[in-house]
Amino acid sequence: MDRILIRGGRPLFGDIDISGSKNAALPLMAAAILTSETLRLSNLPRLADIASMRRLLETLGAEVVEVPVEDGEKGMVLEIQASGVKSIRAPYDLVRKMRASVLVLGPLLARFGQAEVSLPGGCAIGTRPVDLHLKALEAMGAQITIEAGYIRAEAPEGLTGADFAFPLVSVGATENAMMAAALAAGESRLVNVAREPEISDLAHCLVAMGAQVEGAGSDTIRIRGVGSLHGARHAVIPDRIEAGTFLMAAAITDGDLRLRGAEMAHLERPIELLRRAGTTVEETNNGLHVKRTNGPLVGTDVMTEAFPGFATDLQAQFMALMTTATGASMITETIFENRFMHVPELHRMGANITVHGASALVRGQQKLTGAEVMATDLRASVSLVLAGLAAEGETVLNRVYHLDRGYERIEAKLAACGAEIERLTA
Repeated sequence: MDRILIRGGRPLFGDIDISGSKNAALPLMAAAILTSETLRLSNLPRLADIASMRRLLETLGAEVVEVPVEDGEKGMVLEIQASGVKSIRAPYDLVRKMRASVLVLGPLLARFGQAEVSLPGGCAIGTRPVDLHLKALEAMGAQITIEAGYIRAEAPEGLTGADFAFPLVSVGATENAMMAAALAAGESRLVNVAREPEISDLAHCLVAMGAQVEGAGSDTIRIRGVGSLHGARHAVIPDRIEAGTFLMAAAITDGDLRLRGAEMAHLERPIELLRRAGTTVEETNNGLHVKRTNGPLVGTDVMTEAFPGFATDLQAQFMALMTTATGASMITETIFENRFMHVPELHRMGANITVHGASALVRGQQKLTGAEVMATDLRASVSLVLAGLAAEGETVLNRVYHLDRGYERIEAKLAACGAEIERLTA
């Protein structure tokens, strides 16, 4: 099993290209099921989760082909043709590896009137039930049962537009409901929806395919269903979580980075807190420029919230950053109940962190010390990379398959900016 070796204490200097967003790409790939024509997606990152979604679509009968990049495109480009879909069953062996697999539920049900999707797996950071997905689809007329670990959904007469208010904000449930409503008869009004940039990106793609979607980015989305959707071309937005991670990598190493493609509008709250902690972040003509403002970082409190608040997917990285700051900081997690699994590993590197329920008190240290550590989930893994970059001595990160799910070529990107980092293959 691969490991990553980091020799810390080297500031990062240079340019990093931000890859396409994994969390935007996965629902966009699922949206290809909604049409029999070709959906061409560019700026896709080369990640394990993207490969998993590709395998799932191919298992359903879709044709997924990587094609050459054309002028104006970047990243990986896939053309997805779902006219040959013959199966409406997403099997356990594929779905258990990635929670986002449940996003094929809405498109399959909307286009074919039935779907069977295994209850999902993924990172062990919380229960993350799919009940909100199911309630939204039931409001549109779906008949849903759960048998032998599978969600079985039917709408033999097709889905019907409905008013549905989410009791809790859920990105995945919002995406599933949007895709289902695009082909439902009549108008749907979805209230208390997620407002993340990935939601707006999905809406833009659906509109390019012929859907009628209004309000994405606000708390209410209106969708008037159409009889069919057509093919389209769409470029995936940059990955704001990767960009936020590299902002913190510059800060924790006292470096100076330019992040090409990063969008300030996607990171306003994290940037606000980074500035408060002693970091300068400026918008450039093609991204963001980040460096320490003057002297050591200062302990800064943070609470995770739904967008436009501070993303839970950046909490572990911010905690690693705060382990090296002057003074104390309180980090409160409100989204997932089990997202402090990186704390014991940071302890191994000399961090002073005390967990009280959903909050962690971090007392900054003058230095961290390299150690052998283990990744427990995607964002925890990259927080340990950040800590390793700042630590004295060598850090060895085990279970890097978690990292490969969400960070494209991270060793190469960091090494190009001065990090001493390498992958050790078993």
